[in-house]
Amino acid sequence: MTTRRRVATASALAALFWLAFTSVAAGEEERQTSATPLLPKYRQECAACHIAYPPGMLPAESWRRILSDLDHHFGQNASLDAASVKELEGWLTAHAAKGGGAASAPPQDRITRSRWFIAEHDEVPASAWRLPAVKSASNCIACHTQADRGNFDERYIRIPR
Repeated sequence: MTTRRRVATASALAALFWLAFTSVAAGEEERQTSATPLLPKYRQECAACHIAYPPGMLPAESWRRILSDLDHHFGQNASLDAASVKELEGWLTAHAAKGGGAASAPPQDRITRSRWFIAEHDEVPASAWRLPAVKSASNCIACHTQADRGNFDERYIRIPR
């Protein structure tokens, strides 16, 4: 094989590898940013007070603990009837984190205290959390403009001033 052919073959292989790699990466990005369609009961009961956190942000054990103590839900009484709790638990645990950083329960079952959340937000200065438009780390929609759709992609971040 001539040098020219080797270079052409190597270039073609590199191009094929690059196309395959970017296709896989694009598919992975789409999976990371695509949202689990919200259960209507979840939207009705939970998103009425705060963002409907994607169920994959916590492991099933955290969702179970949260639902078992709704009368003391992070300082609020968010009690629901038993049938609603059962429906929410089934959906949340079915779509809960099963791998990666979100699969281990964070302290006090708080998403904002999970290792993956802290790692993802390590560049955010403490002063940003105290901005009037942000108020706390749990107010995702303040910076993640598509959070209400379950999309936390960095392309849609706008940190208020």
